[in-house]
Amino acid sequence: MATTDTRIVTGEVRLSYANIWEPKSIQGGAPKYSVSLIIPKSDQATLTAINRAIDAAIEAGIAKFGGKKPNKAALKLPLRDGDVEKDDPAYAGAMFLNANSKTPPQIVDENVAPILDRAEVYSGCYGRVSLSFYAFNTNGNKGIACGLGNIQKTRDGEPLGGGHVSAADDFGASADFLA
Repeated sequence: MATTDTRIVTGEVRLSYANIWEPKSIQGGAPKYSVSLIIPKSDQATLTAINRAIDAAIEAGIAKFGGKKPNKAALKLPLRDGDVEKDDPAYAGAMFLNANSKTPPQIVDENVAPILDRAEVYSGCYGRVSLSFYAFNTNGNKGIACGLGNIQKTRDGEPLGGGHVSAADDFGASADFLA
C-alpha cells in the first residue's frame, strides 16, 4: 500500500543541535531554523512512518527527477544511521535526521501551550516533531530533504554539547591572577 502523505509527526525523539529559537546560517547559506532528531532504532513506528513519507516524497518529486522515478539508493536521503555516521554516545543505537525551515517552528508543551522560555527547549531534551519530506535536484545533487514543522516538548533530558561550566568552576571563586 503506497502512501501519498509526505508529512508526519514523530514519536518521542531527542533534540540535538537545536537551532530553533533563532535562524542560523550554515556555510554561508540563507539563515534557517534547524534541529537534528535522534530516533531510537527501537521506535519502529516512527522509522516506518519516516520511510513511508520519504517514499511518498520520491513519488511526488518525479518531475524534479526528470520525469523518471530514480533508484532510491542513488538519492541522498535524510534518515541516517547514528552507529555508522556519528562518533557520539548520544547517537548510539539510533537513527537520525536533520530538519530545517526558513520559518520558525511553533514550540509547545505537552498541553500544546506555547513555550516562551528559551531555556526550556534545548539540545538533549525530548519531544515530538512534525516533519515534511520533499524532493530536491540542485547542482546535480538529487534527494529527499526534511522540513521542520513544529516541536512539542515531552520531557527534559541530559543537555548535549558539553553543557556550560560556570566561571567559578573554571577559575575558582577567589582566583588570584597575580600569584
